[in-house]
Amino acid sequence: MKKIFILAAFVVVSATAAMAQKFAYVDTEYILANIPEYKQAQAELDKTSVNWQKEIETKYTEIDKLYKAYQAEQILLTEDMKKKREAEIVGKEKEVKDLQKQHFGVDGDLFKKRQELVKPIQDKVYNAVKEIAEKQTYAVIFDKSSDLTMLFTNPKYDKSDDVLEAMGYKPGTKKDDVKKPTNK
Repeated sequence: MKKIFILAAFVVVSATAAMAQKFAYVDTEYILANIPEYKQAQAELDKTSVNWQKEIETKYTEIDKLYKAYQAEQILLTEDMKKKREAEIVGKEKEVKDLQKQHFGVDGDLFKKRQELVKPIQDKVYNAVKEIAEKQTYAVIFDKSSDLTMLFTNPKYDKSDDVLEAMGYKPGTKKDDVKKPTNK
């Protein structure tokens, strides 16, 4: 009887300890708002973006002038001259759209500039979160400022492989070992 009681107590203590994982959260918007380097980087990005936008708007204004001039002179132009003018306008529109894509596209200049200026700051924040999590033994730290982003998770609490095995699949490469594509 004594053995069963000790075994039951051990199971209860083990289950309680397993469920007593510590969780925390951070607000990265608040953190970044209080980092002067981030404010400077954001101001530089805004300034650059405004300059590029002005450049693009100027080019669109020039195209608009060309188009209005073409419409006004269209009656007097020969078919060859009309085609040349139309091709010139279309070519300039394509150039501006390409420039816009180059500056503001998915992997455009603004994205690269943001990576250059902001990513080192975000990495510092991540490393600080990770250090706090490890020192204070948090299993997971959530980001309050976004929908639900996990900034740090302790790999020993990762049950992804167990889920795969339960579903009948063989676990593959750990998510942390998968190399992320680099931007060139």
